[in-house]
Amino acid sequence: MQKTKNVISLSQNAANRINDLVNKAENKVIGLRVGIKSSGCSGFKYNVEYAYEEKNLEEKIIDKGVTIFIDPTAIMFLMGCEMDWKEDKFSSGFIFNNPNEISRCGCGESFSLNTAS
Repeated sequence: MQKTKNVISLSQNAANRINDLVNKAENKVIGLRVGIKSSGCSGFKYNVEYAYEEKNLEEKIIDKGVTIFIDPTAIMFLMGCEMDWKEDKFSSGFIFNNPNEISRCGCGESFSLNTAS
């Protein structure tokens, strides 16, 4: 039997950060939800938020001991993506290494996707 590949993979740093966020949340959180929103000068930005319940048609991914849910409208744009967590002296945040991106804006906050069918 062939193992199916997850829509998105997590680095160990991302899994550690997700675990910290879920464990420190004030309300009952079952994981994080990842999606894409229209925004910025390049068209899209990644959206990460707490997941309090599993929504209809979401992709549920359990990887490295944590759970993330993928917004169904974002699945095709996140295929093959790796979610990482980077922290340095001046900033910290989730980083998405997405093979579907075709460009990023100068500030790095938004990106363009290959939406051709």
